[in-house]
Amino acid sequence: MIDQATINRILDAAQIVDVVSDFVTLRKRGANYVGLCPFHDDKTPSFYVSPSKGVCKCFACGKGGSVVHFIMEHEQMTYPEALKYLGKKYGIEVKERELSDEEKIAQGERESLFIVNQFARDYFRNTLHNHVDGRSIGMAYFRSRGFRDDNIEKIQLGYSNEIHDA
Repeated sequence: MIDQATINRILDAAQIVDVVSDFVTLRKRGANYVGLCPFHDDKTPSFYVSPSKGVCKCFACGKGGSVVHFIMEHEQMTYPEALKYLGKKYGIEVKERELSDEEKIAQGERESLFIVNQFARDYFRNTLHNHVDGRSIGMAYFRSRGFRDDNIEKIQLGYSNEIHDA
């Protein structure tokens, strides 16, 4: 595990324009930079890099994020691998340490909670889209509040039946 102090040093040192420009030809446009997206076959520049916000985003395919997320996506790396890559680029030594037993238990519990949360999300989304009450009550409610179907899908809304064990 990489300690938080090292992660913070890497994030402070890594400049998004510097990192992205290793892979994408960027041109300055106002306060931002623009170039062809490296994640899809781009004909016109749709990939924007904001040095002030420290993020990048393609407005055609939607991919982007922080400097670490860019490296993870572009180089097909995990989060620790991307941090090591950036640490090497900026001359920051990345020391890893073994997790203690308590940290391993906490990490396992955290991962379990994510899995349970994903299961609940999928259950309630399925109920919204495939159950009679979900379609008639849930969707009607969301539409009455001005939600479009694409936004309901994007933010992964769901519906809970009035069944006590749902």
